[in-house]
Amino acid sequence: MVSWSVVGIAAVVIGVLFVLNSFKLVVVPLLLALFPAALLMPVVRRLQRWGWPPMLAVASVTLLSLVGIGVILLVLIWLVFAEFRVLLDNIEEAYVEIADFVARRLDLTLPPLDDVVARIAEWSRSFDVSGTATSVAFTTLEIIAGTLLGAFALFFYLKDADRMRRGLGAFFPSNLRDDVDLVARRAWYTFGGFIRGQLLVAAVDAVLIGLGLFILGVPLALPLALIIFFGGLFPIIGAFVAGAIAVLVALGSGGLGLALAVLVLNVVVQQLESNLLQPVIMSKITHLHPLAVITAVTAGAVALGVLGAFLAVPIVAAAVQGLREVRQHRSGPTLGPDDAARGPADPAIP
Repeated sequence: MVSWSVVGIAAVVIGVLFVLNSFKLVVVPLLLALFPAALLMPVVRRLQRWGWPPMLAVASVTLLSLVGIGVILLVLIWLVFAEFRVLLDNIEEAYVEIADFVARRLDLTLPPLDDVVARIAEWSRSFDVSGTATSVAFTTLEIIAGTLLGAFALFFYLKDADRMRRGLGAFFPSNLRDDVDLVARRAWYTFGGFIRGQLLVAAVDAVLIGLGLFILGVPLALPLALIIFFGGLFPIIGAFVAGAIAVLVALGSGGLGLALAVLVLNVVVQQLESNLLQPVIMSKITHLHPLAVITAVTAGAVALGVLGAFLAVPIVAAAVQGLREVRQHRSGPTLGPDDAARGPADPAIP
């Protein structure tokens, strides 16, 4: 039963994402704007309860959030460029360590790293320069247009969420409008809860592993902690990739012993997360089997790349929870007081 459910989820996710890929310049900013909107909606509601005019509350929260996101991105870019040379040196040292290990243990010879870099450079030069320049120009324009569209979408999500939900119901027959409203409310609650929970889990991972890297004397502890934080936003797969990067840096800077210590640190923190944090924070929000999560992330990555992997799980979780809400509604009131308290009556839900 679980296998067929996973197949069904994969088929739906792949189909939807491939369709959306045709309109990604419009769809991606609209979807990405849902993330800060889900986080900031409780703030807007709180300000309105304190007597702020609705327009002032929405405009203030939107402006401050955009400024905050811009500052965070600038800091991250500065950190990456400041430590980029050191990171490359450590990766080079790690490659040498791996090549020596493979030569000794497996009697295989890996090509020198300079040869690998030269082949990549030769491959990149095979592209038409003018076409590449044109592609870069179009990509820059897409990023600017997408950023502006996302900013406007965030503002209107916070301002007109109720009106949007009612407008969505107007496209359906009257006998289905209650179900559509239930799906929208539960999906929004699940989406917001997933984002808040995943941010908390990623922050805990980054702090614990970052402190461990600092104590072990691994260089680039702060940039690695940031990579682990952003990797934690991609369930299961992101944590694995971020942990592998930390192990490679440790291997290049301190040898096999330090790399094994960092590997143990990552495993211990990930076990604490999966056995303590995830069940408490995420289990009541997503209700997705781990195989379904991996399938959704993979399908999203195939269809839309990194953004698809980032968007797939919350979208699938929101859809599943919305449909489950309709099924429970049609089968009778089965929610208890605790469920009702965390359901669509939540004030953060538009």
